[in-house]
Amino acid sequence: MAGPLSRTAPRSSSRRRLLTRLGMILLLLLLAIGTWGWWTFVSPFNYSPPNSTVVEIDAGEQRVFAYGTLRNPLVRLLITRELTDSTPAHLPGYRKLGLDITEVGSAKTKGVVFSVTPQGLRRLDRYERLGERYHRLQLTLADGQPAWVYQRL
Repeated sequence: MAGPLSRTAPRSSSRRRLLTRLGMILLLLLLAIGTWGWWTFVSPFNYSPPNSTVVEIDAGEQRVFAYGTLRNPLVRLLITRELTDSTPAHLPGYRKLGLDITEVGSAKTKGVVFSVTPQGLRRLDRYERLGERYHRLQLTLADGQPAWVYQRL
């Protein structure tokens, strides 16, 4: 009777060690991905906009039209550090193509519009890598009101 029990104990112990190691590897992988995401999209240390692409920001709330990942309220909260409500909106004269919008006279791009503080808009500029990946334009939405829109360079 002692024989079978002693054979399963080492197997159980090695399985536990394997699961512990896999858990540690998964934790380190998640930590690495989280650090990369922070450094790439949020960190003030990894980005400074080129002077030629900075568009002056007026004081007060800024309307932003989002047609991609910024439609997600959790993403907006993580990037802007502001709770923002959004409403459905349309951008006439543009068609969404992947991560970009392109001018097409009869097209209409669906998205959302939300408001942020000037600091929140600067954080969005950093997230979108203003001057490196996107530029920010002020366009008129279907409701007749202007909003900032990010377009790929």
